[in-house]
Amino acid sequence: MSYIKFDKSKLINLEYSLNKELLRTNRAGSYASTTIVGCNTRKYHGLLVSLQPQIDRGHHVLLSTLDVTVIQRNTEFNLAIHSYGDNNFEPRGHKYIRDFESDPIPKLVYRVGGVIMTKERVFVSHEDRFMIRFEILEAHSATTLRFKPLLAFRSVHSLSKQNEYADTSFVEVKNGIKVRMYEPYSDLYLQFSRKPKYVHNPDWNYGIEYPKERTRGYEYHEDLYMPGTFELNVKKGDVVVFSAGLNEIEPKSLRTLFKNETFERTPRDNFIHCLENAAEQFLVDRDGHTELIAGYHWFHICGRSAFVSLPGLTLTQNDSTHFLSIIDTMVANMHGPFFPITDDGSKLHYNSVDASLWFFLALQRYIEIVGDEKMIWKKYGKVMEKILVDFKNGTSYNIYMQDDGLLYAGGENDVLTWMNTVIDGKPVVNRNGLAVEINGLWYNAIRFFVEMKEKFGKGKTEEWKQIAESIEYSFVETFWDGDNKLMADCVRGEFKDFSVRPNQVIITALPYSPVNDDIKYSILQTAESELLTPRGLRTLSPKNPMYKGIYKGNIIQRDLSYHNGSAFPWLLGFFVEGYLKLHGKSGVAFAKKLLYGFEEEMTEHGIGTISELYYGDPPYRGKGAISQAWSVAELLRINYLINKFENQSDPKI
Repeated sequence: MSYIKFDKSKLINLEYSLNKELLRTNRAGSYASTTIVGCNTRKYHGLLVSLQPQIDRGHHVLLSTLDVTVIQRNTEFNLAIHSYGDNNFEPRGHKYIRDFESDPIPKLVYRVGGVIMTKERVFVSHEDRFMIRFEILEAHSATTLRFKPLLAFRSVHSLSKQNEYADTSFVEVKNGIKVRMYEPYSDLYLQFSRKPKYVHNPDWNYGIEYPKERTRGYEYHEDLYMPGTFELNVKKGDVVVFSAGLNEIEPKSLRTLFKNETFERTPRDNFIHCLENAAEQFLVDRDGHTELIAGYHWFHICGRSAFVSLPGLTLTQNDSTHFLSIIDTMVANMHGPFFPITDDGSKLHYNSVDASLWFFLALQRYIEIVGDEKMIWKKYGKVMEKILVDFKNGTSYNIYMQDDGLLYAGGENDVLTWMNTVIDGKPVVNRNGLAVEINGLWYNAIRFFVEMKEKFGKGKTEEWKQIAESIEYSFVETFWDGDNKLMADCVRGEFKDFSVRPNQVIITALPYSPVNDDIKYSILQTAESELLTPRGLRTLSPKNPMYKGIYKGNIIQRDLSYHNGSAFPWLLGFFVEGYLKLHGKSGVAFAKKLLYGFEEEMTEHGIGTISELYYGDPPYRGKGAISQAWSVAELLRINYLINKFENQSDPKI
């Protein structure tokens, strides 16, 4: 029996099933996503969502969905389902679904009339091609399958509308057609393993509604283009494979290709395997370089996310190749001492102070797990030195080192840390000045650089040693309130923000930390009592009047709660690491409880993966992106830490 499984009673309950989303990706950068019953509820959903580099850097929905109709004894049973608003779903094909399994690939079982049919889906690993396999298990009389593709040809961030500019022509190819609605899009090839009858009948499906966009406060109605219909006569035992790709394929190879791709999938037969499978979905090998997608469906390249995520996504899976490839991609995209932090589709943005400091920690994780210190210094020593020198001397975004060694960053309305939401041009959480984790990472980076340069480099390190020693004193003096056992989250001049936030937890896990074990213990104790939830650390203590534990509503309402109470799984990695460093093996049981508490999430929100964030309040519902790189990565790294502590009497982390 499949590890992830839904029965008929749950599948036909749309209030339940429409909140369960599937995601499948490949290494070419394409993805397919919809709900478990095949009803698209977001503008980001689609069966072939691909990169179109000739247009921009983002994803584009080419094939939105494929409607399938079973015809028997002149009676049509449409298996599709679309939302048209006000709880109006047509044609309500979900009522024919009898079963859903996720392992090794998504599989739906339909029963309609005298027909029992399975539907399985898989991506080709390194090619922009999505395939669906239909198998007829029972057919008591003559049966025809009719296929109606619905096309969008638009960015994932926009919606398609009926227009007179769409190219409604087609070109016949082997067992299918080639279409392209607009230039300069790629051609889309729709092909079958058997030759179908194609009837060209250009039309539009009007007014499809995406309820998730409606609740998020965005435009939510779309018109999808239907070029025509394909028909195939089938009988019991027949197998038909449909392919949607950006290049033509030999139809005779489709069944074998589908089988081979299925065998290559990491099984989702337990919780850890689900996390490992999810980890693979963020890695993209394209045009000779490798990137890490920060999350699905609307994130792309992000230096901060990449450096936090890489150790868990790759090194814990014995994949040092992708780790180094993605590091090299990020280095190649540097601008001065900065790594790209966001990608708006047309250009990269560099407004962060922490991405450059997370880079050092990622390299430390590599050395910890893989070794090969000398190679790391040889490849990245000059990059490390440039970052430190530029930050020390002063650079963009009002980043500079103070006389006491601490790192100041940001002007009045800058957002340079991971808490970077903005409303009307102003930060929701103003962390400009001396941010606690930034200075912890700054100290760690300096100590690591000194260690590496003394081992493998040339030149003196005395100045950097003196700076580090200065930070050890000024950090505690600036951030720590010894009387109240509190750590300031941010300091600007005489102002100290003692709001209890999770950023201080990060310094308890660093290889080089500017605080002693007593302070670490106090930090973790406060975090456990005020911030810890079963789904991550809250971004603000519920005791704070600004706390908002439910993430919902329009964009402004969501942004107000994003960093003021929502819980983030990725922060657990640092909490658990700091906890294990202090408690050793005696802390393993607690770490396991936190990790395996996420197992029930395998059938929630994004099936088989971990969401971007969760409510800070019960029922701790998953929200935001359905699959987030650093959420998955840090849970895998927690599993690595647990194994390491269990298997070593005196582990050195």
